[in-house]
Amino acid sequence: MPELPEVETTRRRIAPLLVGRTVAEVRTTRPSYLFLTPPARLRRALAGRRVERLERRGKYLIGGLDDGSRLVLHLGMTGQLFSSAATSPRLWRVADRAASADARTGGAAALSSPRAQRVFAPDQHTHLRLSFRDAGPEVWLRDARKFGKVLWLAPGEESERLARLGVDALAATGATLYAATRGRSVAIKSLLLDQAVIAGVGNIYADEALYGAGVRPTRRAGRVSREECERLATALRGVLERSIETGGSSISDYIAPDGSDGAYQDERRVYAREGEPCSRCGTRIWRVVLGQRSAYYCPKCQR
Repeated sequence: MPELPEVETTRRRIAPLLVGRTVAEVRTTRPSYLFLTPPARLRRALAGRRVERLERRGKYLIGGLDDGSRLVLHLGMTGQLFSSAATSPRLWRVADRAASADARTGGAAALSSPRAQRVFAPDQHTHLRLSFRDAGPEVWLRDARKFGKVLWLAPGEESERLARLGVDALAATGATLYAATRGRSVAIKSLLLDQAVIAGVGNIYADEALYGAGVRPTRRAGRVSREECERLATALRGVLERSIETGGSSISDYIAPDGSDGAYQDERRVYAREGEPCSRCGTRIWRVVLGQRSAYYCPKCQR
């Protein structure tokens, strides 16, 4: 699932393709749970509007339009927001990726070979297509599982989804975390994933930050000390900022708007590394399940 670094990378790289441009035409797929605003209404509301700004709140992208309305996008688990000029094998169906990988020397070859860089044609999963009056590249939103969200807010209209978000993860401090953990029996990782507490954190960066702070993901939140909260907030900002620098994590479906992969997945210390040695102490990384989600940690380095 795209987390804060992937969404922020998307914001920075898609902004030049949106801000300052006027929408000429909006094409959508049929109504579904992806569209919080019915497609027909969305098409009417966006056509002819100029995009003035593009912001991020947690994992949401918010486009401010010239009439005071807003377009809100969430990428869900598999959402991809990209230019019509983008090329990437991550836009292929999973079966096509596997077939291509088998035909070569392995999965990595299929995702990096120049031969794999074919032009993507919109498919049934390309749910939103914006074209512009300047006839430049279009902007497309694709989501195979449709867990993302598309919402249009009229001028002055507020969104409960945005209102209930907690502090942005990049702004979280030790004091923020310490106040949020007091009296809480939930596991500290589960608390980090609560978007009403801290907005933007998902599985990858919660595990990586907890490792950096030396705190086990299973520890009760209320038993994390003030000093540990300070370390955790510092570690969290560090991993998020580093991931933004490297373009995010392309573990499965995520691509940047130009079709390029992120690189932070190559720097993971614990996430999805079950059974591998800890880079600090050599102890094997463990995996546990918390609230139906995997959590990875070093049993020696994290207490």
